[in-house]
Amino acid sequence: MSKITIEKNQFCLPWTQTLLGSLVNGKVNFMALDWLTRVNFQPAMLGICVGKGHASNAAIRQTGEFSVNVPTVDMVGVTDYCGIVSGAKEDKSGLFDVFYGELKSAPLIRECPLNIECRLVQTVDLPTNTLFIGEIMNIYSEEKYLENGKPDVKKIRPFLLTMPDNRFWSVGEQVGNAWKDGVKFKEKK
Repeated sequence: MSKITIEKNQFCLPWTQTLLGSLVNGKVNFMALDWLTRVNFQPAMLGICVGKGHASNAAIRQTGEFSVNVPTVDMVGVTDYCGIVSGAKEDKSGLFDVFYGELKSAPLIRECPLNIECRLVQTVDLPTNTLFIGEIMNIYSEEKYLENGKPDVKKIRPFLLTMPDNRFWSVGEQVGNAWKDGVKFKEKK
């Protein structure tokens, strides 16, 4: 089987679907977000990429704070809605039970099993998007979503977005153990 070239874009991998929280002109707003990644270990930092035309982009620039909330598979519809409508035109403040942690411009969603509040430390302007790098100030959850004090993906039940087919997927079964299953290859050398 030979490899073929496919369309060159960033949409060839599945991404965790989240909800980005910010204050747009002082009002709570949430935007569907799946462009995110860990960018630094210590201090812990998270990178998110937001289109320059989004109300959330201006909000993060203005307040220097944001949140990333991980919804469950039961929240697919409301999460999708947050990606369909703009916070500049629609009031999304009543969609969720909102709470605040340490940061007062990073609204968090109580219904989401995992919430991350970030303080902006760096902004990278790209041609169509802005990469915001935030220091993770706090991560919130509940005991029922943890296993041995750590987030448990089976209990959290997050979902993924694939593009360009624009579909959501639940997370499947565990297939291995990181930093353990590969040791056997090291031992063979």
